[in-house]
Amino acid sequence: MAMTWLLIPLAYLIGSISFAVVVSKLMRLPDPHSYGSGNPGATNVLRTGNKRAAVFTLLGDALKGFLAVMIARFVLGEAALANGAGAWILCGVVIAVFLGHLYPVFHGFKGGKGVATACGILFGINLVLGLATLATWLIVAFFLRYSSLAALAAAVFGPVYFIFLFGFQPMAIALSIVCALLIWRHRSNIRNLMNGTEARIGKKKSSPPTNTESTK
Repeated sequence: MAMTWLLIPLAYLIGSISFAVVVSKLMRLPDPHSYGSGNPGATNVLRTGNKRAAVFTLLGDALKGFLAVMIARFVLGEAALANGAGAWILCGVVIAVFLGHLYPVFHGFKGGKGVATACGILFGINLVLGLATLATWLIVAFFLRYSSLAALAAAVFGPVYFIFLFGFQPMAIALSIVCALLIWRHRSNIRNLMNGTEARIGKKKSSPPTNTESTK
């Protein structure tokens, strides 16, 4: 059991892989830190006009959250997750992979806002939980046309859905921490929403540099 605590730093390292940066380098796109919001995430990568790069970024960031949770579940076993140390280790994994995305050691601790990674985490915990939270994002995004507001709503409802499905367990605390971190990372978006300056989905913002030379 002592060795299983190593799953937590492993999760952080997995989370520290910024797919916005990796995909941009592989596809010879500008560094996502250098344009738009400066956020290394799928939404910012989409501002290059390369939809494939944005999709790969989204899937990669979601997959690392899912993968970290599934590795931990496989190593710990389902019985260990019900209570005891196993449950708390999984909580640590969830928080660690999310912190890895927000503050990646491989990319100067300059990470994204964590929406896709949080989604992958929820799907790793439970399929219904992931689908319910994703549906919340889609509904808010479709009707109100604000990606950030949809992310905030999904973040708030994620822990609520977990408690509704499984009761109050240690994981509810971990998901609440993830929720709080995600809201904190969206504080500039919250200010923009309150001021009426937040961009709606489909509205173009400032264009990125056209080549990597302009990012130097």
